[in-house]
Amino acid sequence: MDTVAASAPASSGTVPASPAPTPASATVQAPASGAGGERLAGVLTMLGCGVSNQVGAALGSLAFPVLGPAGVVAIRQYVAAIVLVAVGRPRLRSFTARQWRPVVLLALVFGTMNLSLYTAIDRIGLGLAVTLEFLGPLAIALAGSRRRVDACCALIAALGVITLMRPRPSADYLGMGLGLLAAVCWASYILLNRTVGRRIPGAQGSAAAAGLSALAFLPVGVIVVVRQPPTAGAVGYAIAAGVLASAVPYLADVFTLRRVPAQVFGLFMSVNPVLAALAGWIMLGQGLGRVEWAAIGAVVAANALSMCVPRQ
Repeated sequence: MDTVAASAPASSGTVPASPAPTPASATVQAPASGAGGERLAGVLTMLGCGVSNQVGAALGSLAFPVLGPAGVVAIRQYVAAIVLVAVGRPRLRSFTARQWRPVVLLALVFGTMNLSLYTAIDRIGLGLAVTLEFLGPLAIALAGSRRRVDACCALIAALGVITLMRPRPSADYLGMGLGLLAAVCWASYILLNRTVGRRIPGAQGSAAAAGLSALAFLPVGVIVVVRQPPTAGAVGYAIAAGVLASAVPYLADVFTLRRVPAQVFGLFMSVNPVLAALAGWIMLGQGLGRVEWAAIGAVVAANALSMCVPRQ
């Protein structure tokens, strides 16, 4: 996700923080009254958010020839930090050691997740990279469940991944491995965001983590500028990626989670691999074969089935 990305469905019926791009520290339940119009507005917002996320990732990849994945991620981290610090307004001096520990880990995971995802996009394409990354939140959603349907969902998703990673001459296993690393980071990101949300009020913890991650990427930005002065176009693409894949999803999630049930939110977000594949095809010319589309469909179907079947 890009983080990636999108929010993960949770088996408990709550929605964890959005990973890839936009940490949120708390779950907001949808109101019971006025569901019709507000739910439609929420669904339209989710659609726009998903498109924004994947279009942002595609635009960011257009800057790879000049900035490289690391340079694009650095600029995206700067944009995310500006937005989240402005919204969260963290009071850093009041943080205790117990609060700082998960914040630092979250910052580390945040940067690693985006760097591994964007490097994977550079190697294997947007659609496949986002599909592999989505296994992280899907695993969180299925973990600990004893329902037979969730076991079936895990099997369906596993078959989809095996299909994507099947041996063939053109297979880029390093790129696939980076996609799986992004999935592990996304799962860790969700769990750490829950911890940060419990220990630090509001969005202060997520904002502090974004700020630390941006500081960690400052040397990367300096190295990129020294080695190859960036063009205005490349910087523009990278900034657009930060806005569309970080700022817009963050604000959209805040709006959406107040208007649609968490289950609907998680179900709708599962289409992000499909949106990523379409963005890669339309904007980047990254066509996929029938087998790849079938594998992406299997991962999406696994999540959709798990979310649709009522829990007892």
